[in-house]
Amino acid sequence: MLTGTTPARLGEDPLPGPWRTGQGPRLWIVSVSGYGPRADELRELLDDDERTRLQGFVRAADRARYRVAHVALRQLLGAYLERDPAQLRFVRETCPGCGGPHGRPAVAPALLPVPLHFSLSHSGDVVLLGFADTPVGVDVEAVPTTEAAAEVAGALHRTERGELAALPEPARAAATGRCWARKEAYLKGVGIGLGEDPSVTFVGTGSVPAAVPGWSLSDVPVPPGYAAACAIRMPEGPDG
Repeated sequence: MLTGTTPARLGEDPLPGPWRTGQGPRLWIVSVSGYGPRADELRELLDDDERTRLQGFVRAADRARYRVAHVALRQLLGAYLERDPAQLRFVRETCPGCGGPHGRPAVAPALLPVPLHFSLSHSGDVVLLGFADTPVGVDVEAVPTTEAAAEVAGALHRTERGELAALPEPARAAATGRCWARKEAYLKGVGIGLGEDPSVTFVGTGSVPAAVPGWSLSDVPVPPGYAAACAIRMPEGPDG
């Protein structure tokens, strides 16, 4: 189990101090409905690309979720990096799968006084953000319906499919949501996303995530009706 995986709550807990190398992963959770009015007040923090993306959403709920998530990201990064949140610039790292410029999102290197990686996910009324010294991935998912869980299960690792089949039917949806959140968190941390087939890496469907070589994977406590996970790449030893 990772340390530091109980999220702080933006809007209830104070903004953090400067990031210190070695302080471990830090997670934040934000309620879209609760933080929406404040995020609307701070919408000028968003850059032109974010505003264009925001206006591209047809549904008001999608615009609200995006606004809250990206305002929150800028606020937290600004606090950790001691910079004006509106002046932060983002880039894409190289994709480890194809070498293209669409890997993990990152702060422009010139604005990073210390190594700091981040990840963002949102679903329904929940936004989850993760920060760490090494690559990090977070994911939050609404627990799927029974029908949706059955569809997702077919895409999972063969051992995960076996675990789900062994469960009583009422327990399968929650287990599927748990598994999918772990898988997405890991793949986002790697930077390849669903460029890797979900059937490849085994993360497990049970109460404790499976061990993934080179990574620490943990479930994250979130409100009822959701599942969430965080993946942190383990630092390399002195020999590599």
